[in-house]
Amino acid sequence: MGTDIAGQIAQLRGFSRQQLLEVWQKLYKKAAPLGIRREIMVPFLAYKIQENAHGGLKPATRAKLRRIARDFEKSTVSTELRIRPRIKPGSRLLRRWHGEIHEVFVTELHYEYRGASYRSLSEIARKITHTRWSGPAFFGLNSASSVRGHRNG
Repeated sequence: MGTDIAGQIAQLRGFSRQQLLEVWQKLYKKAAPLGIRREIMVPFLAYKIQENAHGGLKPATRAKLRRIARDFEKSTVSTELRIRPRIKPGSRLLRRWHGEIHEVFVTELHYEYRGASYRSLSEIARKITHTRWSGPAFFGLNSASSVRGHRNG
């Protein structure tokens, strides 16, 4: 396989199962899992080619994914609540929108806004703005760059 990443990935689709197994051995330095289907191997190999060329995940991202996986295995709470960014129950989120202050209270299992319970901040952001918003972005929980262009008020 050459050095052109897009070309290498495109070639994978035309490879036989045996050729894919050989590429797997070369890229991963071990045999592919027994019984892995061809259509599963191609995206894994494509990712590995890109990872080798551009680098993998940042250490902080790897650590966060490991933490999420550990929490996921231990928890009996729903997946949605496990993946949600951790905002401590009792927190109060404030956002000015069109000159009006909007206040959200964080509880153990949901968010309260104007006397009603919501499962996500995005539901509340949509209710306030009447447009499709990311709740964490709307309430400033993401990086500053993600909300910089959306300030209004």
